[in-house]
Amino acid sequence: MKYSKKIAILLFVVGCFSSAKAQNFKATDPIAINQKVKKGVLPNGMTYYIYPTEVNKNTASYYIIQNVGSILENDQQKGLAHFLEHMAFNGTKHFEGKGILNTLQKQGAVFGKNINAYTSTDETVYNLDNIPSKDGGVVDTCLLVLHDWSNFLSLTNEEIDAERGVITEEWRTRQNSGARIYNQLAPYYYNNSLYAERMPIGDMEIVKNFKYQVLKDFYKDWYRPDLQAIAIVGDINADEIEAKIKKLFADIPTPVNPKKRFEIAIPERTEPTFKLALDKEISSSNISFMIRHNAEKVTNTFAELEKSTQRSIAFSILNNRLAELTQKQECPFKGAQIGYQSYSRLNDIWILNVSPKPEKQAEAFALVMNEWVRAYKFGFSKGEIERAVTETTSRYENYLDKVNEISHQQVIGMVKSDYLNHEIIADPAAEFEMAKSILKNIDTAILQEQISKLYSQQNRVVAVTGVESEENLTQEKAFDIIQKAENDASLQPYVDTFVTKSLMDGVNLKPGKIVSEKEIKEIGATTYILSNGAKVHYKFADKNKKTVNLQAESDGGTSLYNKQDIPSAQRCTEFAMKSGLGSFTQTDLNKILKGKLVSCNTGISSKTEFLVASGNVKDIETMMQLVYLNFKHPRFDKEQFLLMKQGYLNSLKNREKDINFKMMDSLSVAVYGKDNPQIHSLSPKYIEELSPDKMKAIYEDRFSDISNFEFEIVGDVTPEILKPLLEKYIASIEGVKRKESSKYKEPKRVSNKIKKEIFIEMETPKSTVKVSYYSKEIAYSQRNKILIYFLNDILKLRYTESLREKEGGTYGAFVSALAAKEPIPAFRLEISFDCDANRVDQLLPVLYQEMDKIKKGEIVSEDIEKTRTNYFKSKADRKNFNRYSIELLNRYIKENYNMDDPKNYEDIVKSVTAKDIQDFANLFLSKAETYEIVFKPKK
Repeated sequence: MKYSKKIAILLFVVGCFSSAKAQNFKATDPIAINQKVKKGVLPNGMTYYIYPTEVNKNTASYYIIQNVGSILENDQQKGLAHFLEHMAFNGTKHFEGKGILNTLQKQGAVFGKNINAYTSTDETVYNLDNIPSKDGGVVDTCLLVLHDWSNFLSLTNEEIDAERGVITEEWRTRQNSGARIYNQLAPYYYNNSLYAERMPIGDMEIVKNFKYQVLKDFYKDWYRPDLQAIAIVGDINADEIEAKIKKLFADIPTPVNPKKRFEIAIPERTEPTFKLALDKEISSSNISFMIRHNAEKVTNTFAELEKSTQRSIAFSILNNRLAELTQKQECPFKGAQIGYQSYSRLNDIWILNVSPKPEKQAEAFALVMNEWVRAYKFGFSKGEIERAVTETTSRYENYLDKVNEISHQQVIGMVKSDYLNHEIIADPAAEFEMAKSILKNIDTAILQEQISKLYSQQNRVVAVTGVESEENLTQEKAFDIIQKAENDASLQPYVDTFVTKSLMDGVNLKPGKIVSEKEIKEIGATTYILSNGAKVHYKFADKNKKTVNLQAESDGGTSLYNKQDIPSAQRCTEFAMKSGLGSFTQTDLNKILKGKLVSCNTGISSKTEFLVASGNVKDIETMMQLVYLNFKHPRFDKEQFLLMKQGYLNSLKNREKDINFKMMDSLSVAVYGKDNPQIHSLSPKYIEELSPDKMKAIYEDRFSDISNFEFEIVGDVTPEILKPLLEKYIASIEGVKRKESSKYKEPKRVSNKIKKEIFIEMETPKSTVKVSYYSKEIAYSQRNKILIYFLNDILKLRYTESLREKEGGTYGAFVSALAAKEPIPAFRLEISFDCDANRVDQLLPVLYQEMDKIKKGEIVSEDIEKTRTNYFKSKADRKNFNRYSIELLNRYIKENYNMDDPKNYEDIVKSVTAKDIQDFANLFLSKAETYEIVFKPKK
């Protein structure tokens, strides 16, 4: 949907519209610009944006947005726009070699998380996210990085050659079945225009062999200030930043006789086109029917907002109808959506997308086409429109309530739309006034007229991702389905039978009492004991305004059940949630909750049963009602059980084609054995063991003892509001009283030391290396937990330098550590990477060499300091959000651990030495169970 402007980009958008003039506004009235944004253009043509915000205190984000992408490459330059993106981190005028990374890592930044970039067909964007902003020297450094990225990349021959291998491995990692299918379909999507030939990753023969000057010429031609914008967002002084920008960026020269930044329009085509794409690794089908349009001229006026909201309302109602159909077992598709969206700089598309169930491609496409035709021919009911308007209004109100909490990334999204697409950054309050005028004049005739305009006869494409073992949709059948749907005289209007009722319809509450309360002074929290035995731990937090979070947990879980009942225990909460609540189906429940920003979900793990809920404070009573109903009035609809079972069986069909599944399944067998009774993975036998009666009984059993649950509530809600709701809803939940604890037993491995090569058929040959260390022999403590994360993050730095940069052997090594106290105390370290199958024997020793260096005490002191600084920075960043208070309360209640006490974190992090890391590494790695699994292509 074409409305990636204004606050619409941040909230899914909204809707209404008109051919008739909406009250109080003229079609040509401009949308007011957000005055919080400082925007300007330097004499050399560079645009700048500055947006001050304290959403992340003491940090700022710095972006450079290049109006340059792979579409500007010629046939000898395929991949060079993306190659330049990489080179920005490999030397500039003021930052030699890896100087940018090294400098900012000393400020706690992490490559990939805080320092990154991306290249697309029409733009390239570099970013430094959440960098400390209260040190003027650091701010100056970040601005200098943007300055150098603009016009002063070093592009040394040595660094260019070193990066060729990294990009080749990036291509190898990304060259999956989806990429190969896209390559088949792109000429049809783009009607053989340049877009079909300019994938950003490029041509690997060119990447491996281009001459140095070719890259330098591309940089000189296109990286210039008239095609660049910089954006600084964060806790900064806008006037000071503007003065620094004007001074620092003045030396970037204005281009003389620059090349024209051309844009490509996808050629018109009268006749429809069709393409069936196949790949041996595709396990499920997909159908896309698209109609290309010329991009609409951006006007930033009331009329444009009116049109975009009208379309959004219409498509949201239509997609709700499609979602409703999936709740029926006979529905031939798993999911479907219809919409209108920007496609390229000069083209938009209307698109219908459907994911059929196995062997149901024709039926699925026909049903979705019928719903599309039904919508534009007969329109929408009054109830559907009212619910959509309510939801839209609520989203605007929520956005305005939390306008000061817009993330840096959300602001940057609006900046990119303004600079690249000329869509202004709107004043949200002024836009809402326009939207209210639009919404009150909405009716079905307008919605029908608006979406009908998009369904034109020219520029049609049907693209099918098929499955080799299925009967795939053919061109003849697809075009016949479209024609029959368009001319089906038997179609009838949609009948909206929903009648609004109270969520608590038919429920008789018997409120309980809070029988005691105790202050937890250490963390500023309170514990309430309810008359039914439940405990509620509460902490006020307003970092995120008007938001409340609730979680509840009880010991027990699936570990209490026999082996044959485990599948039913694992899936019972899914069964309940799909069935709805109280007297309402899931479909009707969704309609009742329109306009309310609340959620509530239950789950059962191996050790616990739990409930998680959240919402706006104004909807807190609705959230509490959902909590109550999940305990006392869950639903178990046999039709939903059959639908679930059908979905599981469908997911197994053709799964052997999916290379990711083959790796996951093979890894499980290699580590735990083929028929390990403690491993319960989805299989025909697993599905056959599912029982709706058992699922109902297990759910009711797990949530029957309210006295065994501990609730944690954190948010912008006062005790005066919360306590009556606790008594009315939570304390009214009656239940049995019993004492339970988990009987969790860890799955047994086939061996403590596993080393294996696994050969898999694959279309794009590559190897995937997975190495794991796991130990229950290390005492769980906060110090050891911090030490394993030091080990983890230092290895990330080492592998980036050795495996990626020095060897050019992988796009990146993934390193992950976990220190868990539950269900049993244990420590885990995992490393994985993709590479050329012929280089495994060369690269795998490097992985172990880096570990051996740490075990010998050969640890780079700078790595320790970078990691230490990052930990302090990350904790300070987390304190800007309620989720920190949620974790603070949870850790204190569960582990008697006070995150706010410096002795539990800051003092330990400060004290960690190279010797500490060395000793821990030796202890952990020597005691750990290990596996080394190498996946290789079967020849």
